[in-house]
Amino acid sequence: MNKRFSIRNKTLVACAIILSLIGLVMQYSASSYGAQNQFDDAFYYVKKQAIALVFAIVVLYAMKFVKTDWLKKFRYPILGVALVLLALVFVPKIGVENYGAKRWLNLGFTTMQPSDVAKFALVIFIAGCLDKKSMLTFKNMLPVLLATCAVCVLIMLEPNMSVTMCVGLVVIILLFVGGCRLKQFLIMAIPVALGVVGLIFLEPYRVKRLMAFIDPWASPLGEGYQLIQSYYALGSGGLFGLGLFNSRQKYLFLTFAESDFILSIIGEELGWVGCVAVLLIFIVMIVCGIKISMRAINRFDCYLAAGVTAIIAVQTMLNIAVVSGSIPPTGIPLPFISNGGTSLVCFMAGIGILENIDSKSQCGYLNHKMY
Repeated sequence: MNKRFSIRNKTLVACAIILSLIGLVMQYSASSYGAQNQFDDAFYYVKKQAIALVFAIVVLYAMKFVKTDWLKKFRYPILGVALVLLALVFVPKIGVENYGAKRWLNLGFTTMQPSDVAKFALVIFIAGCLDKKSMLTFKNMLPVLLATCAVCVLIMLEPNMSVTMCVGLVVIILLFVGGCRLKQFLIMAIPVALGVVGLIFLEPYRVKRLMAFIDPWASPLGEGYQLIQSYYALGSGGLFGLGLFNSRQKYLFLTFAESDFILSIIGEELGWVGCVAVLLIFIVMIVCGIKISMRAINRFDCYLAAGVTAIIAVQTMLNIAVVSGSIPPTGIPLPFISNGGTSLVCFMAGIGILENIDSKSQCGYLNHKMY
């Protein structure tokens, strides 16, 4: 057996499990006080995430046995199911509204967030399109652009600007990998840029968030509050942090501490060293994903691995940028670590897909060596 393949395969899963376990510990630290006050159970969020983690690991290993050829063959139904799920959030009693956004579906025993499913469904669809046709003409790009627009419009209507941005960046990466030319990118960039500017100014709350990004202390109790509290958390952590479970911001100062801003709590409790350690694990995972994509035995597997890796990389980058104040504040979870069962299951499924592609590459390599 080729040891390079075996080591990379184990490293990828190990990174995903380690990040998920770090997530459980940090979610408890970040949410225990608020959960005790709200639900009379300090482990409320952690127990739900632990159940999701068990299911996610089962899904990870199940995806190792799903032939990627099946994903390519059924890419249209997969995308269709994702679009239906996105549309269902607007149906009364099925869609769940929180904080003015309709992003969840009520399944009776739990909720799910369709946008997490849609990201991976879109990657599968685009990988299939890239496998069939070259992206050197706009005619060939049309199915990709239409699918992307459909997904992005439904996500924007929720509204969810951060996930829309994530989807857009992932599609750009896939088109670049698929051979899209610079001229085509520039032509597409103009309407996209105008659309982003228009979307920002159409919604007053987005303008306020942009102003809060420029000067959060101009509205310290309003739109700038969350970013300021994140600064306090990261700043007070210093090099080595205040110590595990010793966060001060988790006492209802920093909202969404267990989800979108969990990296702030990691920085406060474990310091710069803790944040760098977590980011290094993500880097190892992303490098493994890139290598798997480069060694894939066919075009579809190559683009699929690239897309899954791009989702992990882009969403991690956006979360870090938001928490550190590098881009305007918007809600997007940190993969594997932030609270959210649907997100965890989908990302573990993505790791299963990468493992699947890696195993096929390994078999292909061994067969080549034999002959």
